Amino acid sequence: MPTTPGMAIAALLAGLALAVNGQAQEWLDQVEDKLSLNSNNGFFRSSLTGLLDAEGYYVDQRPPGLLYGDQSFFNPRATFFVDATLGNHFYAFVQARLDRGFDPGEADFEARLDEYFLRWTPFDDSRLNLQLGKFATAVGNWVPRHDSWLNPFITAPLPYENLTIVSDGDIPASPAAFLARRNLPDMKDSWLPVIWGPSYTTGGALLGTIGKVDYALSLKNAAISSNPYAWDLTKNQWRYLTYSGRLGFRPSPAWNHGVSFSVGPYLDTDVGDQLPLGKSIADYNQTTLDYDVSYAWHRWQLWGEVFLNRFEVPNVGNADSIAYYVQAKYKITPQLYAAAAWNQQIFRTVPDGAGGRQTWDSNMVRVDLALGYRFTRHLQTKIQYSFGPRDASLQQGEQLVAAQVTMKF
Repeated sequence: MPTTPGMAIAALLAGLALAVNGQAQEWLDQVEDKLSLNSNNGFFRSSLTGLLDAEGYYVDQRPPGLLYGDQSFFNPRATFFVDATLGNHFYAFVQARLDRGFDPGEADFEARLDEYFLRWTPFDDSRLNLQLGKFATAVGNWVPRHDSWLNPFITAPLPYENLTIVSDGDIPASPAAFLARRNLPDMKDSWLPVIWGPSYTTGGALLGTIGKVDYALSLKNAAISSNPYAWDLTKNQWRYLTYSGRLGFRPSPAWNHGVSFSVGPYLDTDVGDQLPLGKSIADYNQTTLDYDVSYAWHRWQLWGEVFLNRFEVPNVGNADSIAYYVQAKYKITPQLYAAAAWNQQIFRTVPDGAGGRQTWDSNMVRVDLALGYRFTRHLQTKIQYSFGPRDASLQQGEQLVAAQVTMKF
């Protein structure tokens, strides 16, 4: 059998996991040093870093959320980051990935550029930055810690991956047709979550830090719930813009509060002929408000977010929901940690077309438990168990067990 890139990555990670010793770490330190380039006067600086991940997922039913594939599957991933600075005022960043699709198990294997942007800092401090390119959303506080090295869990919080019955490409003909979707398995290529992972959409942003206040305001080409296929600029070429932003406040080193918003059309550009007469894609927005908080104290780290979200659904009306999560991480030893999370999403009612109102999707809770061990500053492993029942007869991956090994260089 020929060796695939995924098999090669898995073999490399397995070898590293079995060879955690001083010699291996010294070699990785040398590799890290050699993957940087600096001019003699320091005006130009660049570096290449990366993450190699091997993940395994077991679910007792069809995979939940943004996990694709069969009931259980293996998911290798290689992520490469290129950072470059030119003087004190220009910074460029590129993130490239080799994996089985942006979401685990989505494809056989592919190469992709997830992020690329240029940032201009006109002053000698961080009070103002202008950023252009394809990059993660400013909404919330999970995105800055979403990669496999920083995330204490393997999966994302519920609001970032729980698919609702709202679709960007399949317009319901009536409220009854919309509500009938509650009895179907997740349509992963069409249905939308509140926010699709880090949402690497394309556009521009103003961001900065003034004292204890952080701010970001962006103008992007797709809604925060949009499918990854819509994130590239070529998809809609700025015809339907999404406005997002976050205002953060750090009253002390331990606390960080933030308020975010996002508003913009969420429908695919190909659905125009399905819309009610006289309506356009611009008439149907996703509107999201979010409060986030984080706290660190000794061995404890806590994070939480609350999302208020509205989809304006053609032929139905406003589909509102509340989604939130609370995460806690406790460092048992300098290398070993335990983490737990409570996630919940509650759906409001919509007209059912027969004179009444019904909850438009299935309410859900999910509990996540994880253990992580960092062997060295280059190698770590995690295991996670999640229990996520829905208020419905049809369950979608009610129980999940996942394991992950990550090498950082």
